[in-house]
Amino acid sequence: MTKISPEVEIKMPMEAVPPVSADVSFISSSFPKYKLAADNQILDEPMEDNQGPSLKDVIEEEASNLSDQHKRISVRDLASKFDKNLTAAAKLSNEAKLRDVASLEGHVLLKKLRDALEFLKGRFAGRNKEDVEKAISMVEALAVKLTQNEGELIQEKYEVKKLANFLKQASEDAKKLVNQEKSFACAEIESARAVVLRIGVALEEQEKASQDSEPKDVHGLVEEVQEARRIKLLHQPSKVMAMEYELRALRDQIREKSIFSIKLQKELTMSKRDEENKSRTYMLDGSEALGSYLRVQPNSDKVPQISKCSFQWYRLSSEGSWREVISGASGSIYAPDPFDVGRILQVDIVSDGKKLTLTTNSIQSVSGLGNHVEALLRKSNADFNVVISQMNGKDHSSRSVHTFSVGRMRIKLCRGWITKSREIYSPSMQLCGVRGGFSNAVKALFWQARKGLSFVLTFESERERNAAIMVARKYALDCNVVLAGPDDLV
Repeated sequence: MTKISPEVEIKMPMEAVPPVSADVSFISSSFPKYKLAADNQILDEPMEDNQGPSLKDVIEEEASNLSDQHKRISVRDLASKFDKNLTAAAKLSNEAKLRDVASLEGHVLLKKLRDALEFLKGRFAGRNKEDVEKAISMVEALAVKLTQNEGELIQEKYEVKKLANFLKQASEDAKKLVNQEKSFACAEIESARAVVLRIGVALEEQEKASQDSEPKDVHGLVEEVQEARRIKLLHQPSKVMAMEYELRALRDQIREKSIFSIKLQKELTMSKRDEENKSRTYMLDGSEALGSYLRVQPNSDKVPQISKCSFQWYRLSSEGSWREVISGASGSIYAPDPFDVGRILQVDIVSDGKKLTLTTNSIQSVSGLGNHVEALLRKSNADFNVVISQMNGKDHSSRSVHTFSVGRMRIKLCRGWITKSREIYSPSMQLCGVRGGFSNAVKALFWQARKGLSFVLTFESERERNAAIMVARKYALDCNVVLAGPDDLV
């Protein structure tokens, strides 16, 4: 019986084994500051001048370097681990040799058993001969199976040998690295000692220099104080202070007179406009301030009724240099928007083919509104209770209370868990005071969430309505979006 063995082609890898583990850490990316002489002696670099970093920084840097160096020497533990693994690999190799010997003895026994069965096969006949042939086939099957097991053992032996070579190489590299790091550590320790000695010498020299210069500094300060006293006596400071008081009083008088002059000019302008409005057939009724409304009323019963006239409101600059049409403000009533503060408003009245223009003074703000807006801006969201009066230009039948939430990134209109609209700030969004003669205009605002979806919302008070507009415009401006009304020039 011949012995069958599989052909296993063993190829040792020619690539270099990486000698450094991932756990190794280096304290810097530069080479150490020392040199090696011909006899492998470590030579320090020549001492530099003292015009470098401060003493405290040098000490901290050297301390951190020594700590890192202490951690680096722990590579010795890595080398011991490699030695343990190498021993385990040698043990596995010996076990594989024992298995090889046992396998060889098994082949010899099977061959002898087969020869004995062949000898018996020639002596028996009939049924006994068939039994002997079956026994021979079973022995041959056992031989094949033993050969297969032997092939697997050979493959395992190759893998164990490969692992042993790898661990041996890694162990040698680790030992080299330990020796190298040890030499680096010794060199850096010597360098640190030299730095400490150099720092001590510098501190002693600094103390001596400060002790020598202290009397000179005190003498110089005394001379400067005496010179300052002499200059103060020569300039007579009492007269200079009197002149400063006179100049301060004159400045205060000029400031008061300028404020009084501006106030008189404003009052004169307002009286002229009031006289012009009284002499005309129509007049403006209402407070010219934020939170109120302006209404056009006839001065007599002889003029056409308001229902037979057409109106258009305009926004002027504080100087009256330009005029901007307020789109949608075409009713006899208009509630000023926070955007109108500091501006002048005008309304054109057309009746019986005649045109009449009425002008207001500058729209004033409301006291306390600024502080209320600042308090709301300190929160993440400003929530207001509103009622939907119109939706997409049509009256809304439900009068249930909704929540109008103005956030830093978006505006949301909801009722409990039901959300009517939730939109981020975008150029298509519009927000302003309601226009077009709405009955409760001072408490209502117009909000176009996006194209095709708009609301007219009524707040609980004029203050809440104006605060909501101002907060939303501030958050939108932070997102590089300007919130205004339809066709407003911004």
